[in-house]
Amino acid sequence: MDNKHEILNLLRAVADGRTPPEDALLELKTQPFADLGYAKVDLHRGVRQGAAEVIYGAGKSPEQIRGIAAAMGERGCRNILVTRVDREAAEFVGASLPLDYHPIARLGIAFPGERPALGHIVVASGGTSDMAVAEEAALTAEVLGNRVTRLYDVGVAGLHRLLSRLDVLMSARCVVAVAGMEGALASVVGGLVDCPVIAVPTSVGYGASFGGLSALLAMLNSCASGCSVVNIDNGFGAGYLASRINQMEGLEEP
Repeated sequence: MDNKHEILNLLRAVADGRTPPEDALLELKTQPFADLGYAKVDLHRGVRQGAAEVIYGAGKSPEQIRGIAAAMGERGCRNILVTRVDREAAEFVGASLPLDYHPIARLGIAFPGERPALGHIVVASGGTSDMAVAEEAALTAEVLGNRVTRLYDVGVAGLHRLLSRLDVLMSARCVVAVAGMEGALASVVGGLVDCPVIAVPTSVGYGASFGGLSALLAMLNSCASGCSVVNIDNGFGAGYLASRINQMEGLEEP
């Protein structure tokens, strides 16, 4: 049982007399998680947070990723995110269960299915080198049911590229600004839009960027109001947070 709708259907079945309360209680008690030995898969994550558990692929063997995804799929989970997974592991998993793999973002979607495209999130990147992190954010938001527009390579070194898309930026309910180097993109975007901006520092840059630390500190010190910051290269975290913000605004189109 992976989402609120299934639990509501079960409760309605009890109310209608189609399911004995004892059977419903047993089903609820046996469903919270699946113990695979190497992982305890949280099957009620969707009930509590509105989205199924996400599989962090780095550090897990291909067999472990496949086992977790299979356990979730058997219980009806769809569009399961598998982040930071390399091509070899993705090919192993994809040989035995449905998996859409996106190599640039190193992200897989197990048991892909239909999903809504609500509201409007913009994912902007400073340069092409930031695309891997930006794609992780964009794909995460899309899998969680959001409409996403990508604005890539619109960094401050050529500000006219960003300004030419002001109409898109100003129609967004949330903007994810992904940049390395000095991380200035988030401040610029924050000064142009009336929605929350999620800044994502990347590890792109030369030696003094300290693997993204310079961009992180610059974004934390942004003078633009309404900017929040996630960890270095954390495209997934930004996409997830952007989804929360976008869908809190309501389901109607802007």
